[in-house]
This record gives sequence, structure tokens and C-alpha cells, in this order.
Amino acid sequence: MIFFEFARRNIRLHWFRSILAVLGILIGVVTISAMGILGNGIVLSISDSLSTVGDTIIVSPHAGGGGGGPGMGVSSNQLITSRQLEQIKRAVTPNVAIPVYSGGDLMKIGSKDTAGVIYGLPPDDIPLLLELKEGSYIRGSSSAALVGTKFAEENNLNVGSRISVGDKGVLRVSGILEERGMGFDINPDYGIVVSEEWYADAYGVSDYDMVVVKVRDLDQIDAIKQSIEDSLNRRETVVNVIDTRTILETIFTAFSSISTFMTVIGGISLIVAGVSILNIMMMSVTERIKEIGVMRSIGTQRKEVRRMFLYEALILGLIGSSIGGVLALVAGYLVSSLMLQTTQYLLMPSSLIFVVYGVSFGIATSLLSGLYPAWKASNLNPIEALRHD
Repeated sequence: MIFFEFARRNIRLHWFRSILAVLGILIGVVTISAMGILGNGIVLSISDSLSTVGDTIIVSPHAGGGGGGPGMGVSSNQLITSRQLEQIKRAVTPNVAIPVYSGGDLMKIGSKDTAGVIYGLPPDDIPLLLELKEGSYIRGSSSAALVGTKFAEENNLNVGSRISVGDKGVLRVSGILEERGMGFDINPDYGIVVSEEWYADAYGVSDYDMVVVKVRDLDQIDAIKQSIEDSLNRRETVVNVIDTRTILETIFTAFSSISTFMTVIGGISLIVAGVSILNIMMMSVTERIKEIGVMRSIGTQRKEVRRMFLYEALILGLIGSSIGGVLALVAGYLVSSLMLQTTQYLLMPSSLIFVVYGVSFGIATSLLSGLYPAWKASNLNPIEALRHD
């Protein structure tokens, strides 16, 4: 097509100016794609690190909970009593309500002194919350413990190892837990789990720090929450009732907004590149006024002149966007390695779509930037154009 060849010729003749325009588009595409990949990687990373899925309701004391742990002088009104536990169990039937003791203590492993978090749970309910990596679950009120995977790695613990917990006695490791990541209920990766009876006997407590409710039917979460509220908070607020689904939705909404914001930052650089192309195309029109006049005088139609300049903008956009799309993957790899310490999210469809967005936006920006110069060129008066010096 002759007008496409004219466009190619003009780009070749003004190669330095064209390279600058291509660089602007390239940088914009790389920026918007890399920022999108990084933002999506952050969302996916947070999603993976949050182990608690949306089937959990957490009931904690309204006063702020008794998370201070054993020996901290926590008053009973900051804990969930056995009577309140029974009320919660009745309110959530047939779902399971799991009472949780939590605290921390000094520990001795061999000759090494350390500290860690301790959770006391009913042995029969532990499999509902925690997965076993090796060994066996706790049975009854024995002096056995399950150890978080990170705690085991840091202290070289294996099944059968012994842990001295302050002056409370010695625990034998019966199992190592699978890594759980950050949760909204309990976080045993850097601690140990014992039976509720051992915990209560060792620390002389009878009231709980929280109750975790595992919901079978997700559609019933709101109804179950309301049932707990009606049972315990009728006269005054005694407990806080939250569900992890709502927390997860809030977190993902926040990080999705961050991802969008980062992508917009990249889009701004692409708009700047579009302004650069607009400027270059306007210069091209000014320099080629006489040429345009000759073309119009021999019968070239306005739409054909417009097409020639749009082809020029399109070629610049395609070159810059294509190279930018390839380099965006490299940039995405680098920012993911530096910021997230992993590249496992780079080739996920939700990350790669930002490369598509970047390339598409780059081409669209180039074409939009060429519209006005193309219109101006096509509307030049042929006679005045021929007289132009």
C-alpha cells in the first residue's frame, strides 16, 4: 500500500526523532506493565500468606482479649468463660466451636534457651484447624506437643524431641505441623500446640482467649454471627464477632486498589509518551506541508492523507509497544525478585494480562496522538500548501 510506504519512508528519514518517540512508548508500556505485575504479585502473595479461608468466625472478648498469656495478670472479664463457651456452642450448632487458650513462655531445647507462643486446643478439634506434616496428632491430655514448622526448623526439632516449657514440665514432640502462614485465628508456625487440659493444668486457667467457629455452609455465616450476637451481646457487648470472609474481602479490596494505583502511575508515563508522539507528528506535518500540497493537487483524497499520518503513528506505536511488551516481562521479573523475593507470580494469567493492557494502551495512545496531526494535514488548503516555504 503506497501510503503505508510513505509512512515508513518518513519514519526512516527522521530516524532519530522516531527512535525518541518509540522510546517514550516503550518506557510507558514497560512501566504500566511492570507496575501492574508487581501490584498483582503483592495481592497474590498476601492471598497465599493468609491461610485462613472464609469459613471461619472468630469470637474474642470485647475488652481486648486475654492474649497477654499466662502469668500476665489477665482478668477474667477479658476472657471467654466456660458458660459463654456453652452459649456459643448452642448458638452455632451444628457447626463446631473450638475454644483456644493462647500465651507464650520461655522454653529450653537441649542447651538452647528460646521463647515461643503456646496454644491449648481440644485434641479432637486440632485436625479441623491444623494439618500434620509428619508424626501424629495429640491424643487425650498427654504431655505431647505439635510444633510449628518454622519453630521446628529454627530449633532443629524432630518427632520425639523434648521441650522444657518454663517450670511447667517437659513436652515430647508428637508431630510437626504443615506451614500455615499468617492467619486471623491462630499462628502456630513459630510456636507449639498442646492439649487444652495440659495448658489449663500448667497455667491454672479455665477461661479462654478466643473461640474459633468452623462454618460448614458459607451461606449461613451471617446468620450464625447474628445468632452469637443475640446470645451473648443482647444487653451489652461482651464479645467481638468477626468472620474471616469479611476481613479477606477488605484486605483484597485494599490491595487491589494499590495495584490499580500503581498501574495508573505507569499510565501517566504512557500519556507523556503520547504527547511526545503528538509533538513529533505535528512537526512532521509542518515539515511536509509542500509535499502534502503536491499530493492533494494530483488528486490524493483527504482520507488518504489522514491514513498516511495515522499509519506513521501506528508504526511507532507497534514498534514501541512490541519491544515494551517483551521488556515488561524482564522488568516484571526484576521488580518481583527485588520487592517480593519471588517470581512465582510472574507468569500467572492475572499478571500477564497487564502486559496485554500495556501493549494495547501503548498502541491506542499512539493512534490517538496521531489523530489531530492527521486531521490537520488532510485539511490543508492545496494551493496555500504549494506556496509554503
